[in-house]
Amino acid sequence: MTRAIDHNSPRKKHTVLVVDDQLLVVEAVRRMLHTETDIEFYYCTDPTKAIDKAIEVSPTVILLDLVMPEIDGMTLLGFFHANMKTEDIPIIVVSAIETPVDKGAAFSAGATDYIVKLPDKIELVARIRSHSQSYLNKLERDSAFIELNQLKAELEESNEALQLLSCMDGLTGVANRRRFDDFLAKEWKRAMREKANLALIFIDIDYFKKYNDNYGHQKGDDTLKLVVSALNSGINRPADLLARYGGEEFVVVLPDTTMQGALLLANNLRERVHALKIPHEHSDTDQYVTVSLGVSSCEAGQTFKSSTKLINDADKALYEAKDAGRNIVSGSCECKDGRCTVVDGMIYKSV
Repeated sequence: MTRAIDHNSPRKKHTVLVVDDQLLVVEAVRRMLHTETDIEFYYCTDPTKAIDKAIEVSPTVILLDLVMPEIDGMTLLGFFHANMKTEDIPIIVVSAIETPVDKGAAFSAGATDYIVKLPDKIELVARIRSHSQSYLNKLERDSAFIELNQLKAELEESNEALQLLSCMDGLTGVANRRRFDDFLAKEWKRAMREKANLALIFIDIDYFKKYNDNYGHQKGDDTLKLVVSALNSGINRPADLLARYGGEEFVVVLPDTTMQGALLLANNLRERVHALKIPHEHSDTDQYVTVSLGVSSCEAGQTFKSSTKLINDADKALYEAKDAGRNIVSGSCECKDGRCTVVDGMIYKSV
């Protein structure tokens, strides 16, 4: 992924901001630093504008006088640390006062260091470089941490996308067989634990091989997509799953669904596919593309060893629908050991 250039990335150069109302002091500090090529120098003689100046020049260290008109240095220390854009900048208090009380008050207010004005050049430059470098190192660590988190988020996003793709049928866009297996296993355990209903619908496009042989595989792929769209339009609950089981066969997992509810839904799906009126001149069932559906269920309170019985019953019911002439819904209700067929929206049962 291409990254935009971050103009706020950490710099290697030291940037000093002197906040002092006395121009003589400012000039003296400037003279000490002007030969240091790795140090940029800025100043502000108006303490009321010191915060804005700091935000403008982004110093890596601030030299702050304690005694100034309007706003004293102690108050400014609090202002710098209260502003999120300046809160971490090291501040060296430069004062003519050298009492333990004043030093203690400055450090309590958030000063990083305290020197008496004016120190010699070697001491001043050494302290500036030391505190500035610590701040630059912190910026680099923060930047690296942010970038690491961004990379982590991008990796997680990529992994999620890959996970989604690994569970999706490439042609139709619905869940694939792998996703179906995982989903059914989870819902089966939940149904057994909560003594809930669970139903399956197996769906097969009637005479699809003849369709492909006569209309071509590209047309066959287009028809698969149209059929899936029709099936999806009839499945409204987020908890339900439509998956491609293989070839022209699909399966719907219906948590918390009774046999009767699954049969009625299956018939609705059958009607939706037929309503597409996709011509199929080579079908032995209808002039349009149709589907046969097999339904099985595990009613609430029934306990079975695995979901294999549920799958086998739905598969058996599907073949019964085909044997009965296709474009039919057939069902197996395990708890009642009965057979069900849907005709014109009505459920007919036989033992």
